[in-house]
Amino acid sequence: VPERPTLGNADYAFEMAISNIRYGEGVTKEIGMDLQNLGARRVCLMTDKNLSKLPPVNAVLNSLAKYGINFQMYDNVRVEPTDQSFLDAIKFAKKGEFDAYVAVGGGSVIDTCKAANLYAASPTSEFLDYVNAPIGKGKPVTVPLKPLIAVPTTSGTGSETTGVAIFDFKELKVKTGIASRAIKPTLGIIDPLHTLSMPERIVANSGFDVLCHALESYTALPYNMRSPCPSNPINRPAYQGSNPISDVWALHALRIVAKYLKRAIRNPEDREARANMHLASAFAGIGFGNAGVHLCHGMSYPISGLVKAYKPKDYNVDHSLVPHGLSVVLTSPAVFAFTAQIHPERHLEAAEILGADIRTARIKDAGFILADTLRKFLFDLNVDDGLAAIGYSKADIPALVKGTLPQERVTKLSPRPQTEEDLSALFEASMKLY
Repeated sequence: VPERPTLGNADYAFEMAISNIRYGEGVTKEIGMDLQNLGARRVCLMTDKNLSKLPPVNAVLNSLAKYGINFQMYDNVRVEPTDQSFLDAIKFAKKGEFDAYVAVGGGSVIDTCKAANLYAASPTSEFLDYVNAPIGKGKPVTVPLKPLIAVPTTSGTGSETTGVAIFDFKELKVKTGIASRAIKPTLGIIDPLHTLSMPERIVANSGFDVLCHALESYTALPYNMRSPCPSNPINRPAYQGSNPISDVWALHALRIVAKYLKRAIRNPEDREARANMHLASAFAGIGFGNAGVHLCHGMSYPISGLVKAYKPKDYNVDHSLVPHGLSVVLTSPAVFAFTAQIHPERHLEAAEILGADIRTARIKDAGFILADTLRKFLFDLNVDDGLAAIGYSKADIPALVKGTLPQERVTKLSPRPQTEEDLSALFEASMKLY
């Protein structure tokens, strides 16, 4: 294993930043009171076209009406947003001069709303100022933002707890994002009733995102091995590496996924399973929002960005897209087989939580065992057979590797450093899973 160069000094501290969270069945009806309590006079409500006709948005609209909240609705959020779709929402936010924001939807909606809030609060900034380096300038956010209340309708991104907003940068055909504690929502309203309007494949794919958030943050490079140590705490990244607090949340989320994900997918009426997955999404969000993710996510960004013609079942969209959770989970068997030599005991523990019998396992087989457990899990849930099944071939590997290289913010959190050859081999191993 190549030694990690410590750039002078590794960090010695980690920081825990999360949104306030309120959980409960039907809790959405309180949102009008929250906005009243904030003294909000002009509210921006963001959602997407599909959701605007569904019960979650209706519940929010009813509460806003009941408490006489003056709002404007923006329902043009793109599922898997792009720089262009962010800019469109930012334009709306700047024009509206809002004093509070409400995002109702999955990660796409919540992330778009975070970006709109940020650039409306910093009107003279260029778009690339806050976008993660090396694609953007990655400047720290020093302007005060308006309150943002996030109402998640999927059990996946955990975006209601994190300071991260992800989008496709069209020109480079690669996903990137903005990462700053300053953009995390003021409050996440987690109402398990909203998960009842999720179709089967959306439950599956968003659940895979929770699974990978938990696995990646638990196996990430430890925070005190990340370097360089920031010269000022404002420069300490949102994604800091695995740490004792994030570990607790990640492991707990993994246990819930192991127990409830299959049930939530197979039976839309299983309220207990769906409610638990909704919580697991927030738990994993608290974990990875501070520890970060690594290779499954780093490699997923070009998998989404370079999509050719794939249209997933249950997603009502007019463009081809690889759902985020699917793009992340397809590389997971290869990734964890690769990273396991660094913290084999953590990989083995994860495999056990996911149902592997490890009584006679050898520690050096940890990666193989976890990869195998993940393959079985995905096979059981009829997941497409690898990258080949969603339209990629070996010829695409160089482009996929090229798209992973700018994702340093996450790839450098892999416990095991990787070369371009390693990445090629990981993409190749992910072409077929079963």
